[in-house]
Amino acid sequence: MIRTTDDGDLRVVTIDRPARRNALRPTDLDALEAAVTGADAPVVLLRGSGPAFCAGADLDSVTDLDDPEAFAKHGQRVADAIEATDSVVVAGIDGAARGGGVELALACDVRVATPRATLGEPGVRLGLFGAWGGTVRLPRVVGEGHALEFSLSGRVVDADEALRMGLVSRIVDDPRAVAASMADNDHRSLRIVKERLRDRGNRDGRLEREAAGFAELHRANVDDIAASREK
Repeated sequence: MIRTTDDGDLRVVTIDRPARRNALRPTDLDALEAAVTGADAPVVLLRGSGPAFCAGADLDSVTDLDDPEAFAKHGQRVADAIEATDSVVVAGIDGAARGGGVELALACDVRVATPRATLGEPGVRLGLFGAWGGTVRLPRVVGEGHALEFSLSGRVVDADEALRMGLVSRIVDDPRAVAASMADNDHRSLRIVKERLRDRGNRDGRLEREAAGFAELHRANVDDIAASREK
């Protein structure tokens, strides 16, 4: 079950299956995509209910798969949609993130952990691996060496080690406060900066789009910037 709460410029999306450690079924993936990408708010906080962030794919669903490749592509599409949405998406990792839960966090723009967070890719222990885009995003975020060791060992890391690896950017008591502080920034700037930092095009094209984005923000905000200097 996916719950949404809108509070001004912040949408909070909660994976709410605490009895299953917020493990996701195919229908939950669809609901999650709709909740995150359908937000009008400039910032979305993705969190889990209870003592876990997300345990990944529901193993009951995994064992009953008729088409495992389609299931993998389903998760990839949802992760891609989260990454591409206009809103800034913050993963608030409180408690356990495993497998697909780590992959969903990797699709978010910002990952913050509480001191209770633990993260792991245990797929190799079961004879599987996470296939919701994690093999692409994980080395991009933490580097190839960390990505290989983390995934091939199947071990669990705590918040401090996740911070050292670069898997999360901060350890905080309240992830919502981080997301809310971002929502206080200029909304158009948030969107354009995210677009530019997420741009995977060639260097010259990226620089051209960066300059165009700067010009768009200048036209929109130059009077306010000038007024702030006069105060």
